[in-house]
Amino acid sequence: MANKNKIHYGIMLLCGMLFLSACSSSTKQGMIEEGASITQTTKSGFKLHSIPPPLSKIPVAIYQFRDQTGQYKEKDSGSSFSSAVTQGATPILIKAVQDSGWFIPVEREGLQNLLTERKIVRSSIKKIKDKKRVSTPALKPASILLEGGITGFESNMRTGGEGAEYFGIDVSRQYREDFVTVHLRAIDIKTGQVLTSVSTSKRLLSFEYRTGLFRYVKYKRLLGIEAGYTSNEPGHLCVTDAIEKAVHDLILKGVNLRIWKFKNNDDVKSQSMKQYWTEKQRQYLKGKN
Repeated sequence: MANKNKIHYGIMLLCGMLFLSACSSSTKQGMIEEGASITQTTKSGFKLHSIPPPLSKIPVAIYQFRDQTGQYKEKDSGSSFSSAVTQGATPILIKAVQDSGWFIPVEREGLQNLLTERKIVRSSIKKIKDKKRVSTPALKPASILLEGGITGFESNMRTGGEGAEYFGIDVSRQYREDFVTVHLRAIDIKTGQVLTSVSTSKRLLSFEYRTGLFRYVKYKRLLGIEAGYTSNEPGHLCVTDAIEKAVHDLILKGVNLRIWKFKNNDDVKSQSMKQYWTEKQRQYLKGKN
């Protein structure tokens, strides 16, 4: 009987070691072999691309779309020098604006670099045969200025978990929910009037699963097997989703306010507009209750 128990616990130990080894090797293999890929398209990105085309594209200027939260990450070491949200929101907004097909973004974030290069170009141009200098064309002006930023990051908005343990076997799960908020507004450059503004938010979810086995296989000999994993939603993609949602809502709200128009007037009854109004009504009723 004792020999059978030894064989039984030996098999359990071997299986546990093989399981952990397989998990570790597969994880390492995935980390090493997986190459670079195109950034994942968010749900708001798909909606942004599905908006009907405009009557004409609008030149827009974007200087800086900053992190205005002042929030920092919580680290185990106690250091808090790393920002909680991405500091690269400006290029994310520029890409979203360009991908929408409604706007023509003109370079303003790196304007000084652009002007320096234009000076170099002008200084390098030589006289042509008719003794006239070739001049560089003027920079394209914008008619709309897009301003705003990441205005909120609320951590640990909702936390919780559950677990159970029986006869040395335990299973547990924990989760955490954070929120990021984005504000975006369109300004008429000629008058300085704020034409329209929108606010969007996105949830960041984090999960942790753990399971383990702890049992005495022999006097003063304890068998322990533990496995688990965590899943954290990428903060960069969450900010991208919120910004793309802001651009999406800015376009449709502008259409409703007659700031700009669809190419086809019948598109005011398009699926994009219907979904926009349905969501607005749902949010209104939710706030009212």
